[in-house]
Amino acid sequence: MSDTPIALVTGANKGLGFEIARGLSALGYRVAVGARDRARGEAAAKELPDAFALPLDVTDDASVAAAAATLRDEIGRLDVLVNNAGISGPPTGDGWEQDPTALDLDVVRTVVDTNVYGVIRVTNAMLPLLRRSAAPRIVNVSSNVASLTLQSDPGVNVGPVMAAYSPTKTYLNAVTVHYARQFAGTDILINAACPGLVATDFTGFVGRPPREAAATPIRLATLPNGGPTGAFFNDEGVLPW
Repeated sequence: MSDTPIALVTGANKGLGFEIARGLSALGYRVAVGARDRARGEAAAKELPDAFALPLDVTDDASVAAAAATLRDEIGRLDVLVNNAGISGPPTGDGWEQDPTALDLDVVRTVVDTNVYGVIRVTNAMLPLLRRSAAPRIVNVSSNVASLTLQSDPGVNVGPVMAAYSPTKTYLNAVTVHYARQFAGTDILINAACPGLVATDFTGFVGRPPREAAATPIRLATLPNGGPTGAFFNDEGVLPW
């Protein structure tokens, strides 16, 4: 088995996920570029020095199981998992707003399936491989809109009401805490990362450059042994839940 550390980044064929993959690759990781579309994943992987495409739909049990089997059979372990894939769901009016009084429950279910169930699905499938690592790290890409403390403070501008998207990130943060509690006493470190508002197609290209936004997820993916776990970080430090 090669000593080269192995990382999997979901939703890595573009945007923030690609920049996280790029950053880890530059640090010497061999990166599995997780992507629903094989061709797009392969195109993205070709732009990195040591990467390969891994077809992966986080909402599909069979797809996730197949991806885990590929990593098991071809590599044998996983050192870093970055759960980056996510969706916002359509707005109910102008801009990004999702009015809770006008939400379609099918939309809510779809967003939860990707942003929360997808993370659980992928994490649990990859755990046997992560447990083979000497320094396993899991990063869940969250958002400042996940923070109930910030959302409920009238003095803090956290953007428009997004009643489908924002609660899924709060749910994701809560799940992160419970994973950390379950992993207590092990070498597995798991944290939530807030990249800020990132200029990708997800936001209509409003926000800061993806390469800049990738810094915190990359830092958390490469924490030393004994580093923090079960916390929520942005570039400046720990964020309130």
